[in-house]
Amino acid sequence: MASEEASLRALESLMTEFFHDCTTNERKREIEELLDNFAQQIGAWRLCLYFLSSTRNDYVMMYSLTVFENLINKMWLGVPSQDKMEIRSCLPKLLLAHHKTLPYFIRNKLCKVIVDIGRQDWPMFYHDFFTNILQLIQSPVTTPLGLIMLKTTSEELACPREDLSVARKEELRKLLLDQVQTVLGLLTGILETVWDKHSVTAATPPPSPTSGESGTVCPPRDLLSNLLQSPSSAKLLNQPIPILDAESEYMCSLALECLAHLFSWIPLSASITPSLLTTIFHFARFGCDIRARKMASVNGSSQNCVLGQERGRLGVLAMSCINELMSKNCVPMEFEEYLLRMFQQTFYLLQKITKDNNAHTVKSRLEELDESYVEKFTDFLRLFVSVHLRRIESYSQFPVVEFLTLLFKYTFHQPTHEGYFSCLDIWTLFLDYLTSKIKSRLGDKEAVLNRYEDALVLLLTEVLNRIQFRYNQAQLEELDDETLDDDQQTEWQRYLRQSLEVVAKVMELLPTHAFSTLFPVLQDNLEVYLGLQQFIVTSGSGHRLNITAENDCRRLHCSLRDLSSLLQAVGRLAEYFIGDVFAARFSDALTVVERLVKVTLYGSQIKLYNIETAVPSVLKPDLIDVHAQSLAALQAYSHWLAQYCSEAHRQNTQQFVTLVSTTMDAVTPLISTKVQDKLLLSACHLLVSLATTVRPVFLISIPAVQKVFNRITDASAQRLVDKAQVLVCRALSNILLLPWPNLPENEQQWPVRSINHASLISALSRDYRDLKPNAAAPQRKMPLDDTKVIIHQTLSVLEDIVDSISGESTKSRQICYQSLQESVQVSLALFPAFIHQSDVTDEMLSFFLTLFRGLRVQMGVPFTEQIIQTFLNMFTREQLAESILHEGSTGCRVVEKFLKILQVVVQEPGQVFKPFLPSIISLCMEQVYPIIAERPSPDVKAELFELLFRTLHHNWRYFFKSTVLASVQRGIAEEQMENEPQFSAIMQAFGQSFLQPDIHLFKQNLFYLETLNTKQKLYHKKIFRTTMLFQFVNVLLQVLVHKSHDLLQEEIGIAIYNMASVDFDGFFAAFLPEFLTSCDGVDANQKNVLGRNFKMDRDLPSFTQNVHRLVNDLRYYRLCNDSLPPGTVKL
Repeated sequence: MASEEASLRALESLMTEFFHDCTTNERKREIEELLDNFAQQIGAWRLCLYFLSSTRNDYVMMYSLTVFENLINKMWLGVPSQDKMEIRSCLPKLLLAHHKTLPYFIRNKLCKVIVDIGRQDWPMFYHDFFTNILQLIQSPVTTPLGLIMLKTTSEELACPREDLSVARKEELRKLLLDQVQTVLGLLTGILETVWDKHSVTAATPPPSPTSGESGTVCPPRDLLSNLLQSPSSAKLLNQPIPILDAESEYMCSLALECLAHLFSWIPLSASITPSLLTTIFHFARFGCDIRARKMASVNGSSQNCVLGQERGRLGVLAMSCINELMSKNCVPMEFEEYLLRMFQQTFYLLQKITKDNNAHTVKSRLEELDESYVEKFTDFLRLFVSVHLRRIESYSQFPVVEFLTLLFKYTFHQPTHEGYFSCLDIWTLFLDYLTSKIKSRLGDKEAVLNRYEDALVLLLTEVLNRIQFRYNQAQLEELDDETLDDDQQTEWQRYLRQSLEVVAKVMELLPTHAFSTLFPVLQDNLEVYLGLQQFIVTSGSGHRLNITAENDCRRLHCSLRDLSSLLQAVGRLAEYFIGDVFAARFSDALTVVERLVKVTLYGSQIKLYNIETAVPSVLKPDLIDVHAQSLAALQAYSHWLAQYCSEAHRQNTQQFVTLVSTTMDAVTPLISTKVQDKLLLSACHLLVSLATTVRPVFLISIPAVQKVFNRITDASAQRLVDKAQVLVCRALSNILLLPWPNLPENEQQWPVRSINHASLISALSRDYRDLKPNAAAPQRKMPLDDTKVIIHQTLSVLEDIVDSISGESTKSRQICYQSLQESVQVSLALFPAFIHQSDVTDEMLSFFLTLFRGLRVQMGVPFTEQIIQTFLNMFTREQLAESILHEGSTGCRVVEKFLKILQVVVQEPGQVFKPFLPSIISLCMEQVYPIIAERPSPDVKAELFELLFRTLHHNWRYFFKSTVLASVQRGIAEEQMENEPQFSAIMQAFGQSFLQPDIHLFKQNLFYLETLNTKQKLYHKKIFRTTMLFQFVNVLLQVLVHKSHDLLQEEIGIAIYNMASVDFDGFFAAFLPEFLTSCDGVDANQKNVLGRNFKMDRDLPSFTQNVHRLVNDLRYYRLCNDSLPPGTVKL
């Protein structure tokens, strides 16, 4: 006894020392080692049992329980049965004796340890495990303890971790399912008893729930008679909410937590009775009962406040239970009625929350509710719309329009931005549902739309009001417009984007209504903007806006912000004016486009972007933003303009010509280095759209366009910022290269356009072509940095020009290559000189990659061969090693671009580039692969394996010669194999990649093998079948066993099936026994069981299930065997 006492004191002092601030990490490691060694001793649990019953030190208790946990989960198999019986009897007694005095975290840990024993031994060796829990729940003194045990059992046994065999997991789930009805009955009893005990049934009838309701689209009849079939439940739900004592409150919260976890895994069935559902809804009312919370705070004591919060928590827990049931998509027929009843009861709650009597607005009521409760309620509404609306809408007694009225009030009274976003998501789901319903039943379109029209127009108006400072300034000013989130947008941009998506979806359903709602609002704000001209005065330093009063400046700021948002809204709707509806909605669209053209021209002419204002830090950005947004909105209508262009071509209307030339008058003054980037880039994008999408014949003859040409080709003009320069050059090139719509080939004026394009490119590449070294004038010495700038500036422009026409007609590409030819040759001549400057090589290879993708036919075979040969000569083993190993990410990027160029080469059909295949494969396998194979870094690997895959995929006959005659003679096409060593090396590289930790590479390469099997029958080829098939299966099985790529379990299972299915007999008769024989960590008997459990199913679902069973049980046996004490005899 004395030694036990001494051990306890020693352990207490060790624990205190370990958690003391002054203890060094070194000392902590020593103590940790000591404690680990103690825990590993056989029989350490006896001391721990003594510690648990004799100490008050939390650290010691926690450590002792960890020793038990380790013993039960990792060493239980090797514990003598007498000891097991003792542990099974002592721990529950300890729990019963001390559960009221133990700290809650110690008590919960002890419960978990007992449940862990049940997980291993119930029912065979621990037959009263579950009956004990039921008895605890039924005895009033221990009910809370029983509920904690029940919840822990549900967590640990229903979805156990993988340290159990599949058979045991299935057995536990079945055992638990047998108990579900009893357990749900007990939980219902607890909740009902507490409710009834504390209920005060009012003698006077309760007030009607809709009394005092105003401003809704509800019929005068009480919504409840519609929603709730049985008046009795309406009466029940109107009872005052009882005031619970702390103990009852705690017990109910435990019961609801149990229910929520049970509902997460039990199937929907008759065990979930109507009385249980009604009881859960009673408790859901706690969340929306503000009166009780107010009373708690009025009564003053802090304990009452806590009580108020606890009551709110009961509401949150009850809603969690409801949402668990709601999230199940598969609803048996007999459960549908229950579901309908749940919706009706929840909408009763929704009505309570959104009821507004004048003393209490909906918003302030929502603000007073627990935030988590509102979140849960929103989750419920989202699940209702996304999972069940299509099921429920068909019930005649379900009033969808009234539901939308409640949802409308709930949405637009949300107290937080996040809450509002979540509600907008629900509306988006509803609008998607409506759109798909109309598309599938076009005949009923009018009836469906008429039913919802009022609700949708209300929604549209309110969402538009919410994005305007005019109606919603206080909230909008809280939004952050500076910090970018993960999607690279600010909070304000996200708010606007989500709102405009809802506007666009309503527009799709009700185009006329949406337009007539939005356009007048835009018009109002435009009047303010266009009226600014009268306030502009000339001052010494330029023009000034003569609006100085603080109030006027604030009103102008709000109006400009709103105009900017509404311009974005109008731009977002552009897609609903084109295609089949072009003619029908022509006049509306023309009105919009004319207004936009007028606004952009106005902004450019009076140069609002350069004007002085009273509050420059606020108004100047506002003016610039409105100008930029008006250009962007006009750009959104470029597809409409293109359609108008083809219509106008037939009628040759002056109106269209005026629209385009006025737009150019608005754009040209902005293409200048004096204009802010935001505005400059908007103008450039609009110019690109006019040149690329609209393509009017007369564009090149407009004086404003001529002006841009002259500015860009003038060597003395200051260069625009990179991005703008690239965009403008793309636009000018496209004006000359792209075919005009609706004109025959002989009217395209190609000769003139070709000459003009050549001179444009010549001007753009003048400095670059001067870099070329030649015999007469050796390279002029220019500082390296200046040379790099010229190369960067020119290649970024030329690459973009090629990229933009790569999908166009042959004629366009021909002209483009003629203009570029000299620059391309200069690039090839410069390449060797810059091979050690990886940043320059990177840009050059980007340019060549774009050329290969877009203009390889135009470049012709001899020159293409010359380029490939140059690259192959330059990228020696040493150069590749230098790039990959010593130049960091830029060097790796260079090699990746080179491999991408080779990917284009090996995909080329026909025989032209076939002679390069041997040297490309040799470069991959003998030069690149050895450098990267052992590096953990994923750099270059993905591109290399893509190149190998494309080489195989597009050049299959390089490896497998198949002749029609041979296949006829043999009956089956057993191809003749060529270049076998190269094929084997490639396959081996794929196999090696599956042994590496990079999950992206693993997924990519598995996909490549599967594709080669689908398209080329890779797994069926003799060489693969006889020498590689089972090696691959073995590697993939080992990967599953080691859990290194768990996210890809499903894909790996399917790949194993596809490989095994080539030779099922070989798999079952030879591979599987061999695989099991080679498995270490399991004994012969266990191997036999694993083999027996792998059924000989040949269909995909059963086979993959067997694979996962094998993997799970193999891991489980290894775990068991590791836990046996050394020298244990296994029978």
